[in-house]
Amino acid sequence: MGILSRASYVVRSKLNAVLNRAEDPNETLDYSYEQMRDQLQEVKQGIADLTTQKKRLEIQKRRLEENVEKHNEQAREAVRQDRDDLAREALEKKKSKMNEIEDLEAQIADLQESQDRLVEKKDDLQSQIEEFRTRKETLKARHDAAEAETRVSEAMTGAGDEMSDVTRAIERSEEQTEEMEARAEAMDELQDTGAFENALSEEDRIDRELEQGRADTEVESELATLKGELGEGAEADGADETESESSESSATEPETEVADAEIESELEELRGDEE
Repeated sequence: MGILSRASYVVRSKLNAVLNRAEDPNETLDYSYEQMRDQLQEVKQGIADLTTQKKRLEIQKRRLEENVEKHNEQAREAVRQDRDDLAREALEKKKSKMNEIEDLEAQIADLQESQDRLVEKKDDLQSQIEEFRTRKETLKARHDAAEAETRVSEAMTGAGDEMSDVTRAIERSEEQTEEMEARAEAMDELQDTGAFENALSEEDRIDRELEQGRADTEVESELATLKGELGEGAEADGADETESESSESSATEPETEVADAEIESELEELRGDEE
């Protein structure tokens, strides 16, 4: 319901209440019921706002985590290239991003607690509204029945207004009751279809996923570049290690032959002792 429509509805309700005050004393109950429904709507809006803010912080956290991994790889590559200055700078950036992640996690946890409290409040308030609605309708029905009976008795005894006034009062009461019941059923139907739970629009979600996809593509491209660079460095290191192993094996061959001769000599002595 728009602002103008709601204002018009309130004005009409007040005018009808003034005109029908003598035969409709249930205005207070109806007004209280509307107030409770307004409070419920405010709570749901608060939940939607908290959910939106929490999702934004979670997106920021994921981006920072990606930066941490990037700086970690930068530090490793810098160490491989004997660039301690670059490695130190990368580690400092990594530490800064990790501190930001800790702050975001604390904020996200606070928002989650607030959201849980609001959801609990919404559920309690909704239960109260349903209970109040049932009780209100029961009280109105009892009042209308008692009023109708009184007016009929007064009309029949000549102590009250005309019977037509009683009939009109009953008709107005029934119309108002049916309108209220129809609105209550409409609200229940909207609740069942999940209309109130759609806190974020579809367009916002698509935008976020597209943005995340672009960020992932950039990260994957940078990762592929780093892997290519690391592959070239690994081939060069492998060649150096092969040459080093060859020189070491050639240097240790005489030592190995001497050790083998000593072992064979000792083995012959053990065989002679056994014979």
